[in-house]
Amino acid sequence: MSEHQHEHGAGRQPAVTRESYDELYRSAPAIWTGRPNRQLVVEATDLTPGTALDAGAGEGGDALWLASRGWQVTAVDFSPVALERGAAKAAELELADRIEWLHEDLDAWTPPAGAFDLVTAHYLHATWSDRSRMLQGLAAAVAPGGTLLVVGHLMGDRWAHGHQHAHEPGALYTAEEVAAELAPGEWEVVTETRERDHEAAERTGNAVPDTVLVARRR
Repeated sequence: MSEHQHEHGAGRQPAVTRESYDELYRSAPAIWTGRPNRQLVVEATDLTPGTALDAGAGEGGDALWLASRGWQVTAVDFSPVALERGAAKAAELELADRIEWLHEDLDAWTPPAGAFDLVTAHYLHATWSDRSRMLQGLAAAVAPGGTLLVVGHLMGDRWAHGHQHAHEPGALYTAEEVAAELAPGEWEVVTETRERDHEAAERTGNAVPDTVLVARRR
């Protein structure tokens, strides 16, 4: 999902199920700005376009950006409302032939192994029945020489979302937790804390830094 979030208003409860995300998307003509996430732009701008998996694609801001740069993208989300919006925008931008929109729940769906040159997941917010299985599945989907990019909100005593950015326990993760799911010796791994995009922080009132994992399969 794109990091530039529509203002929800104070008190909105966290959306962690397909039904609640559908309700969220129906609450406004657009929830996200449609612009790509900052860390994706930082990491993918210099990559050679190939096949990409956008896990938790939302309305498709990241998928559309990748497709516009020559990638063949599989965009997966469990909200059909969001996917319909993404597909409509892709058609408008004449990118429909570069994006496959898949209605799947990452809690149950396993991507094809070794199929993607880039697997990207930003701000996946859900209470996973088996988060380890999900993360390991995303990692296994990366082809040799490919890149895994997983970005989340860095939470701790110093940082808090406030009511409109609350999330259920277990919904958040750190880059180090993601790294622990990767097979030793198979990856070149970088974990970093990075400042969040300033415009996104202002728009959402959420200045929590990003926790970023960039891993390249050997």
